[in-house]
Amino acid sequence: MSKFLDQMLRPEAEDVQRNLPTARYEVKRLSRALGEPVALELRALPYGRAQELREMERDQEVHILLAGCEELKDEALRAKFGGVTPAETVKAMLLPGEIVELSRAVERLSGYRQNTIREIKNG
Repeated sequence: MSKFLDQMLRPEAEDVQRNLPTARYEVKRLSRALGEPVALELRALPYGRAQELREMERDQEVHILLAGCEELKDEALRAKFGGVTPAETVKAMLLPGEIVELSRAVERLSGYRQNTIREIKNG
């Protein structure tokens, strides 16, 4: 058996589909406005969902953010910010740059927009 197979069959090599990475991100403007830290819990996307969203032509960043943050789909937020859909709610609640940065954070958690591999040179 190869070294790679030995390593990947060890118990600590987990299935990322079952245990997707998460992280909390503060929205600075909202924190200043509310006088306390305002943070969202973001979660990486599974491969199929990430690919599906990356192929969207319209509001791609909004939908990536919504897929990576369940809190943003809450009915109370929709009622307060007047969005008919969760996407409209996000647009009413966050600035365009905040949406882009948060969606990029979801992408980074999913392994995009970062260096995830390196070449090993023999010699």
